[in-house]
Amino acid sequence: MERVAIIMAMEAEAAPLRAALGATAIAGPAWAAALPVRLAHAPAAGTRPEVLLAVNGTDPATGVDCIGSTAAALSTQVALSTGSFDLVVTAGTAGGWQRSNAEIGDVYIAWPHITCHDRRIDLPGFDQFGRADISTADLRLLAADLGCRLGIVTTGDSLDESPTDCERILANGGKVKEMEAAAVAWVAQLHDTPVTAVKAITDLVDSPVATATQFTANLAAAAESLQATMVDLIDRLGDQ
Repeated sequence: MERVAIIMAMEAEAAPLRAALGATAIAGPAWAAALPVRLAHAPAAGTRPEVLLAVNGTDPATGVDCIGSTAAALSTQVALSTGSFDLVVTAGTAGGWQRSNAEIGDVYIAWPHITCHDRRIDLPGFDQFGRADISTADLRLLAADLGCRLGIVTTGDSLDESPTDCERILANGGKVKEMEAAAVAWVAQLHDTPVTAVKAITDLVDSPVATATQFTANLAAAAESLQATMVDLIDRLGDQ
């Protein structure tokens, strides 16, 4: 692989990786100048491929990170409008479940697909569109080498898990719950570009401790785990 695009939602998730890659800020395309998306570029080095890192940026109205599927789709389109890529990686933090033996700090690579759990459209054809079910690049061997777990990544636009979400996630076999991957995967699919998700666990959804409390307490440590895995993954992708 020669060029990889990485899409991330939060600055706290992206900063360690940006620093580790030595990526520097670059201007986006002129048409996206008014958007909050921020791009950084790391040139190829040795066998490491060239990397474009796109971060959703800060919402101008509230001043917080633009998390969620809408911003993720926008960032992916901005990134992929700059040229062709061999792989798109949606990277960030996420929730797991005690029932799946997930632990805080575990890093998952999506396999065999990314799906949605909160787009409920009970109409013929639209139900399938709502679920997404987008296949991911087969990185199973790399996942084993990196000590990562494999599982279906399921996307919704809420931090918590409603009873309906829980039912749908049990039905779709999701092992990782987050807020961006399916949107990134959908845009990557439109560009005919392979996609994967790399997610570090910050919280256990079925823990008695509130998700928001766990997320806040574990974000920094999970971001460091994510950074270490991502750097190792990128280095190995150069040999693919």
